[in-house]
Amino acid sequence: MNKRLYIGNLSSEVTEQDLTHNFSTVGKVASAVIIKDRYSNQSKGFGFVEMETEEEARLAIERFNGGELQGKTITVSEAREPRKDRDGGSGRGGFSRGPGKSGGGFGRGGRSGSGFSRSSDRGGSRY
Repeated sequence: MNKRLYIGNLSSEVTEQDLTHNFSTVGKVASAVIIKDRYSNQSKGFGFVEMETEEEARLAIERFNGGELQGKTITVSEAREPRKDRDGGSGRGGFSRGPGKSGGGFGRGGRSGSGFSRSSDRGGSRY
């Protein structure tokens, strides 16, 4: 069974091919991926390498954790399972007051008679 490793503190110049090349010195690399920003496509400084066996993964951790890759000291450890709660929630942010309740704020309902009021809302002059 493949074993996934977390690789941290990567230089922005490190490529997936670099990871594959380096980690293949201790065993067979099933996959290598560098996590990138979805908008700029720049490296976020970490990635994952999947080794084919537990033994190869253990050797990779021993050999590369605290080692240097392209001028930076990298971290190599067993990857945690992906979080399951990433796509949950209402998509609205903040907190919910329950069904049928408004969240307050500018022009969103809130409590009447309280909060920010513009002079134009009271019929007065803006200047």
